[in-house]
Amino acid sequence: MNYQETIQYLFSRLPMFSRIGAAAYKEDLANTIRLCEHLGNPQKKFKSIHVAGTNGKGSVSHMLAAILQTAGYKTGLYTSPHLKDFRERIKLNFASGHAVGKMIDEDFVISFTKKIKPLIEEIEPSFFEITVAMAFDFFAGQGVDIAVIEVGLGGRLDSTNIITPELSVITNIGWDHMNFLGNTLEKIAFEKAGIIKPGVPVVIGEYLPETKPVFEKIAAEKNAALHFASQKRFLSAWEWQRNELIVTVEEQNKTDHRVFRLDLPGIYQAKNLITVLEVVSVLKQLNFNLPDLAVQTGLQKTKKLTGLHGRWEIIQQHPAIVLDVGHNEEGFRQIVQQIELTDHHRLHLIIGMVKDKEVEKMLACLPQTAHYYFTQSNIPRALPAMELNEKAAKLNLEGTIYPDVNTAIKVAKSNAAKNDLIVVCGSVFLVGEVSTSIH
Repeated sequence: MNYQETIQYLFSRLPMFSRIGAAAYKEDLANTIRLCEHLGNPQKKFKSIHVAGTNGKGSVSHMLAAILQTAGYKTGLYTSPHLKDFRERIKLNFASGHAVGKMIDEDFVISFTKKIKPLIEEIEPSFFEITVAMAFDFFAGQGVDIAVIEVGLGGRLDSTNIITPELSVITNIGWDHMNFLGNTLEKIAFEKAGIIKPGVPVVIGEYLPETKPVFEKIAAEKNAALHFASQKRFLSAWEWQRNELIVTVEEQNKTDHRVFRLDLPGIYQAKNLITVLEVVSVLKQLNFNLPDLAVQTGLQKTKKLTGLHGRWEIIQQHPAIVLDVGHNEEGFRQIVQQIELTDHHRLHLIIGMVKDKEVEKMLACLPQTAHYYFTQSNIPRALPAMELNEKAAKLNLEGTIYPDVNTAIKVAKSNAAKNDLIVVCGSVFLVGEVSTSIH
């Protein structure tokens, strides 16, 4: 098989959660363990950092990878899902601190799939289980110093949870994937806290009154040192300047403050920064060499170094067109907050969602004064635009239906004045289908 045939095999033959949803979710680690045993347990051959959370885990993972890379570590980065190219999920960031994160080689994807195809036919693993095993095998073969591994869904039963990392990270707990993780914040926190390992320190980005006791109990049971990032540092000021977010951070019991420039301009990245800074502090305690300059540079060049897209990403000006992959209630609240802080005349919102989200709660976050363009991504899991329009109309969100995101963008651009704002959001897959010719 060539590369395209291999990708087609992986996409079409295997259950894929991002495309079909619940039917692809496996509630145990048996297949991942079996795959990795077959490969000689590559996950035991490199150090790692494990990152879970409802929102922010992708941004935090990319920030950490950029910092580690800039500090001179050969750094692997595993994230999901991808926007354009399957290989975005598995990257290698070179220790030079200047090279952009390199995606996994096409030849490796082909040879890996060929190598384990008989086992695939035997145990019928999910798409995600195979990509996790592929990432671990790639990182081990490349001899990475450290790999940043983003959890796919939940934590306790996620395929990535066969690693024993140097450090675990949980960014926050919110309402998402309740059909898998539970219908209370405590239950969701329990599933996310499943990545906490015996004796391995854990950093919690944000916590709530309902979730803090869950983390404390599980960390105590596992004898894992517990670090609450939001108790150590806080945001004292911020501003935007030339598509950068400039954040001033103060540390508890210290009189001085530090200023960081982020090339990820969403104001919600300030929360992620607080988490990242505590992770860096704990890594230093674990004898990682992370000079302040490497931290500053990595944060200022996260997007450039790792190729992260879709986080309040401004792809055009006059009118401004912004892409954001926010896809749950808290994600929508953050998008609305960002919109309110952004100077604009009229607001054009292009939205598409997937079926298994709390659509009504997400829509209830949105302003009634915007012009809406309802559409859908080209996956079986997509919520039909007609149905999305009907749900929105009940909340007095008026708009028109379009067959795909690029048609919706073209119409929005023709309707918009130079000082208007066009935002595309609601689904990672919708943002992924935005044509590069739009930019």
